[in-house]
Amino acid sequence: MSTEQKLITTPVTADFLRGHLDVEDTAHGLLPHRLPARARHQIPDDQLAVAEAQPSGVRLAFRTSATTIQLDTLPTKRVYRGFPPPPDGVYDLLVDGRLTAQATVDGGNLRTVTDMLTQTAEFTPGPVGTAHFTNLPTGEKDIEIWLPHAEITEVVALRSDAPVEPAVDKGRRVWLHHGSSISHGSNAATPSTTWPALAASAGDVELINLGFSGSALVDPFTARAMRDTPADLISLKLGINVVNGDTMRLRAFAPAIHGFLDTIREGHPEIPLLLVSPVLCPTHENTPGPLMPDFSSGTLKFKATGDPEETAAGRLTLTIIRDVLADIVKQRSAEDPNLHYLDGLDLYGESDHEEFPLPDGIHPCPEGHRRIGENFAKLVFTDNGPFAITTD
Repeated sequence: MSTEQKLITTPVTADFLRGHLDVEDTAHGLLPHRLPARARHQIPDDQLAVAEAQPSGVRLAFRTSATTIQLDTLPTKRVYRGFPPPPDGVYDLLVDGRLTAQATVDGGNLRTVTDMLTQTAEFTPGPVGTAHFTNLPTGEKDIEIWLPHAEITEVVALRSDAPVEPAVDKGRRVWLHHGSSISHGSNAATPSTTWPALAASAGDVELINLGFSGSALVDPFTARAMRDTPADLISLKLGINVVNGDTMRLRAFAPAIHGFLDTIREGHPEIPLLLVSPVLCPTHENTPGPLMPDFSSGTLKFKATGDPEETAAGRLTLTIIRDVLADIVKQRSAEDPNLHYLDGLDLYGESDHEEFPLPDGIHPCPEGHRRIGENFAKLVFTDNGPFAITTD
């Protein structure tokens, strides 16, 4: 009898998932979403539709004594026509909170992007694959399997050599975070080492990561989703996508931020709410968008194409964005003492950039993610930080 025949198959239900806002039943299994159906119906482009279905921060959480685990999934992998395919997404398996094993899944669907600007793509269906984890520690333990942060992943089947049951709620605080591609995990090595995942681990909180690559655009449907999601702590890292998409001028941006905050406060009137400005990005510090791909060096980099002289007419740069966000928090915090501001330059500034430069001009390298996560945890979760545990 083969090893696979001896394994127990456990139906994967939503009870096994963490870090998602919705689950879709598909022909193959469960597809976790990071926006609810109502919000997804209002998504205007493929960029966000793909990003919210990529399970950054989503993980299976269960308790078992198994030493062998197999997870069948159907990934949808993204490649850019004319470029080598990226490596397969990594599945991180944590035992009692410690990274213990990693795996990848062969096959899957293929989404070939034919136009970088419009994100137009061709879809090629593919087969289900399996992530294999063996020689795990013996005894009862809590397991988390973090799904690849940049691959849409349908969860098909879970097999193990001992029974599994959904993890119990440990009563940890829930941290709901929204941000752009850096929060999503662009250029992070693995799903449990994106900066929000690292910060959540250091802060001992349950992460719900609404980092959407290219799509932190102060969308009202995202604000409503956050308003309606139970949480103990909320952070918003906004600004970079508004600049590199050239989607707003100053006149529209400031009221949009006020409206976003107003909506969240409708559902969470008193919990700590942290507004974070963009980290250092020399490409956009003083140059407006739009951002364009640049292949002149033989590798994908990005460049800003706006005219700095047009900031007088309301075009936005990161320097302007930081001033606007700081002023908004200063204005509102007189009546909202649980509203806080964090300058993104304190997470990743000049000295960090010198040590860990942005490989493509926009996104940090894996070491940069670690630095941002460490700085966030130190500034936000400890001592007198806005998310520090307080005692009455």
